[in-house]
Amino acid sequence: SEALSIQAHMAFEKVKVENPVVELDGDEMARIIWQLVKEKLIFPFLDMDIDYYDLSITYRDETDDQVTLDAADAIQRHHLGIKCATITPDQERVLEFNLQGMWKGPNTTIRHKLDGTMFHAPIIIENIPRYVPGWQKPIIVGRHAYADQYTASQLVASGPGTFKIVFEPEEGGSMQEVV
Repeated sequence: SEALSIQAHMAFEKVKVENPVVELDGDEMARIIWQLVKEKLIFPFLDMDIDYYDLSITYRDETDDQVTLDAADAIQRHHLGIKCATITPDQERVLEFNLQGMWKGPNTTIRHKLDGTMFHAPIIIENIPRYVPGWQKPIIVGRHAYADQYTASQLVASGPGTFKIVFEPEEGGSMQEVV
């Protein structure tokens, strides 16, 4: 039963995590699921200090996205951050949430601040107790961005026209391509 399972987990001594972990909370269902993951899979087993940052779209807007830069600074200090899924606003989300502007996605901001890259391999966890009886396979956690699409710039055109990409070589000259 679940009650026996929880009691069995409580018999173990929690593992002490020496350094604080930076928690970057997200938006919508990711927030709810992350809370459940912490309650069921992390806090019962780990004794740890959390350096918390709310990266919800509304709080990023409230702080003019300063919270994202602060979170990246914290990751640099503590060397570890765990981030939930967040909203990268498009024009519809700007209207939906009544945002001041179309903020860049926090993944891109944090990655650039840390001079980092996207991870390309999932995190495979072999030693978390399974809540599904008889489950033998590892638990895999991962979400991949595609082609770093969130570094793209947004442009709202004022009317009809032609969009061009211009390449300017260091040696001079230019190449234009109509898209």
